[in-house]
Amino acid sequence: MTDIRQLATDWDAIVVGAGPAGLAAARVLHSAGLSTLLIDENPAPGGQIWRAVTSTPLLDQSVLGLDYWAGLEPVRGAIGSGLAIATATSVWSADRGGQVGISCNGVTRMLTAKRVVIATGALERPFPVKGWTLPGVLTVGAAQGLLKSSGRVFSGRVVIAGCGPLLWLYAAQVLRAGGTIAHILDTTEAAQFRPASRGLAGFALSSYLAKGLALMAEVRRRVQVISRVTALEIEGQERATGVRFEARGRSGQVAADVVLVHQGIVPQVNLAMAAGVPYRWDAAQLCFAPVADESGQTPLARILVAGDGAGIAGWEAASARGTLAGIAAAQALGASGPVPNGRSERAQVRRKLRARGFLDRLYRPADAFRRPTGDVIVCRCEEVTAAEVEKGIDLGAIGPAQLKSYTRCGMGPCQGRLCGLTVTEMIAARRGLTPGEVGHYRLRAPVKPITLAELASLPADDAAVRAVVRN
Repeated sequence: MTDIRQLATDWDAIVVGAGPAGLAAARVLHSAGLSTLLIDENPAPGGQIWRAVTSTPLLDQSVLGLDYWAGLEPVRGAIGSGLAIATATSVWSADRGGQVGISCNGVTRMLTAKRVVIATGALERPFPVKGWTLPGVLTVGAAQGLLKSSGRVFSGRVVIAGCGPLLWLYAAQVLRAGGTIAHILDTTEAAQFRPASRGLAGFALSSYLAKGLALMAEVRRRVQVISRVTALEIEGQERATGVRFEARGRSGQVAADVVLVHQGIVPQVNLAMAAGVPYRWDAAQLCFAPVADESGQTPLARILVAGDGAGIAGWEAASARGTLAGIAAAQALGASGPVPNGRSERAQVRRKLRARGFLDRLYRPADAFRRPTGDVIVCRCEEVTAAEVEKGIDLGAIGPAQLKSYTRCGMGPCQGRLCGLTVTEMIAARRGLTPGEVGHYRLRAPVKPITLAELASLPADDAAVRAVVRN
């Protein structure tokens, strides 16, 4: 754990997030001779993709795969380079002036940087179906994090429901680690195969095709996969006990001790939005993404975004984007040390984006799994149901911010990370608008929970006031 009281107050650059993008950006900035601080809320660098890569008990590299172990060199390199790294540290505020609020172990500080690179990565898309808040229901990403950090797999009857590449990757990793999976309920829509095929040429030229086919074949040999699932309901009272589903026009039911759900990942945009970075609706990936150029530079001069937080493209593209953001920041600051030209990184990002189009279309989550109805909980923090959201819309709420005042939806500690997209799409569908026209919650600091005692410990200067009551 980092003692943040020992950190300098002023930096040339602060990089938020120590995944592939953040590590790459920090490496460029540090090598260019700029004072650079890398911050991550996890115990060690690596982000979600390389979580615990220096400490995982799963030393057989075939279990987690080569993409995971590719993180060993950049993580070790960052730790041994002399780069300043603050781990187990939350960033709860950032603004256009380069002010960054951080918190660790009950201590809070305000830092300043000439450039802030936001590399907060991705989070899993909400999957609001009946029963998704029951004990025993987790996301695939959470389960994979447990596997990487502790080497543990779930016992009993494990059912995975949803779609997307991560689902198949995790299933293969579980089987290699000695675990079992009772069923996979695949919600990939058959109707998406034809439109997805238009992007097949770019996908076929990438490494994704061979990896994906191999993973699916590996899993299907050992797990019963039920395809074309069009409806899901997780059963149970005190905890999950099974899943009801519809597939190919027929109803079915499977018993379960653990249910893992997943339907893709989306950019983690809360910090960038709270800092004032403009955002746009990405119709292909069905999510909001910050407005930024190829180098990650946003319309705010001091703030750049990098990696999957700028748009989902995979860890290799994220690393390349991190390098490009580091180059842009270093050049803007007039770095005295060596700075790469970025040509190979730009080419790699373009290749990955071409391949990504096929995946985005193929694994586009069905409307029914993005826009719930009835008593399905939309906002987990405040336990607001879909029916209550619809009532708020019918009462006149024209956007998420107004709906928040009607229903408390989005007012919990997650600050809309788990309901933001659902609320936006529900309003858009009910009002006949596009999600881009509806917009997102109006976000402000603190974007991560901190205590009143931590806030009160800040010096009563202009920087602290702006961080807390700027809007």
